[in-house]
Amino acid sequence: MAFVMMSCAPKGVPGEGDGQESETPSDLDPAAFESSYEAIRSMGVGWNLGNTLDAVWWTGGTDGRDWKEWETGWGQPVTTPELMTMMKNAGFGAIRVPVTWGVHMDADGKVFDEWMNRVNEIVDYVLNAGMYCIINIHHDTGADEDAWLVADPEVYARVKGKFEGLWKQIAERFRDYDQRLLFESFNEMLDESRSWCYASMNLGYNATAAKEAYDAINSYAQSFVDIVRATGGNNAVGNLVVNTYGACNGSGTWNQHLQDPLKYMKMPTDKVENHIIFQVHSYPTIDDIPAMEAEVSEMFRLWETYLVSLGGPVIIGEWGTFSENPSLENYCHYADYFVRMAKERGMGTFHWMSLSDGFCRSLPVFSHPELTEAIVKAYHGDGFSPVIPVLEDMNLKYKVIYKKLWSEANLSPGNLYLSDYKGISFELESAPKSGSLKVKVYGDTEGKEQYESFSGASGTVYFDKSVLGTKAERVTLQCMTDEEIETVIERVSLIKTDGTTEECMPSVFWGCEMELIVL
Repeated sequence: MAFVMMSCAPKGVPGEGDGQESETPSDLDPAAFESSYEAIRSMGVGWNLGNTLDAVWWTGGTDGRDWKEWETGWGQPVTTPELMTMMKNAGFGAIRVPVTWGVHMDADGKVFDEWMNRVNEIVDYVLNAGMYCIINIHHDTGADEDAWLVADPEVYARVKGKFEGLWKQIAERFRDYDQRLLFESFNEMLDESRSWCYASMNLGYNATAAKEAYDAINSYAQSFVDIVRATGGNNAVGNLVVNTYGACNGSGTWNQHLQDPLKYMKMPTDKVENHIIFQVHSYPTIDDIPAMEAEVSEMFRLWETYLVSLGGPVIIGEWGTFSENPSLENYCHYADYFVRMAKERGMGTFHWMSLSDGFCRSLPVFSHPELTEAIVKAYHGDGFSPVIPVLEDMNLKYKVIYKKLWSEANLSPGNLYLSDYKGISFELESAPKSGSLKVKVYGDTEGKEQYESFSGASGTVYFDKSVLGTKAERVTLQCMTDEEIETVIERVSLIKTDGTTEECMPSVFWGCEMELIVL
């Protein structure tokens, strides 16, 4: 492969030039940058920094300039360079960084400097760790009625200037970055009826509305390519990513229109050849392994038939499972099968989020080390030796600051099936004031709740199936006073039905703050 590596950081201050003119599209030889196919091989296996820069509250929230409040708004900590170094050492070669922009723009469509600078910092964290990075427009699309990017020709005509103006700002900020930074047009864009799976599904299928939606997707994709290329510099030849309608993957046989998002996707017209990548997302159920393998195999066939045949490779920009409570064995088998098959076909994979979540990112350690190992070994080979730090390597306490009456801190992860778990135990640094805290267990449906008082600095709660039903959806330590109080959690253990225990990590639910104490 012949290409020239550029500096990963822009000249001078991030986002500012050095006073010299950037090269125009005609000045750069496309051969100086790797092709889309080469980029897939160079990226290796990837991960999503999800629920972070993509966080959004459509009905309000703090000012869009306050990047820290938004970055942590969906329960994730502030992103650090150490997290990216951990991902690199584990064997990952690329990070997709979903970014929501609309709430961080003024009335004229200008991105707030504070937000653009923070996006720039995180891009630098990824590149400086030696990985590839993809940034996109994320929850500006989607099912929420206030999403401003919609797959509809009238909406496209109305927001075209804002969409292109946003991409012009992003592209100009990163114009001098090398081939390891890729731009992704938009995330999961839906039609006016907010139909998943295929356009106009919520209308019972309307051929005219569906065609208009697919035409709009292709129009947005073309605008994206045109505006990025026009900013010149390295953007003139860098690899660009475009998504199908809804990032739909065509899987399933329950409706004849499921493959339409693939069939009607077009290759955007580009000034350079072999620099466009297609993206889809995939979340199959994995409880039945043979059925999963058959579905995954068929998906890859469809992507080769409808997308690769257009002249561009495919990345699965998000993948995971819709199975509610898959076994670890099934998930690891699925990960191995999925990643190996993608690599064999020259496709890239970016797992969605869960490998390192919540406070685990701030340590940093992996939340799901076995799954992480399955993914990186599927790509690099069984002889690969990844570095995978885990929570058990750390000696931690968790300081909880309750701000208001009824506020809650999570003692456990969600969806504990009572066929697998019978209770939970915890230890505090000291006994709280009498009556100030209570354990609350949420059952399998709204209104099914179990409350347990405790005294002293420790407690054990056994789940009451007659109250909860089939599962404990959430176990919390709830504040029962309107005074601001603090407590320090030293340990939380789930009690399995066979009597063995499993340590878990507390987290914030609502109305409180949590600080890690590393011993």
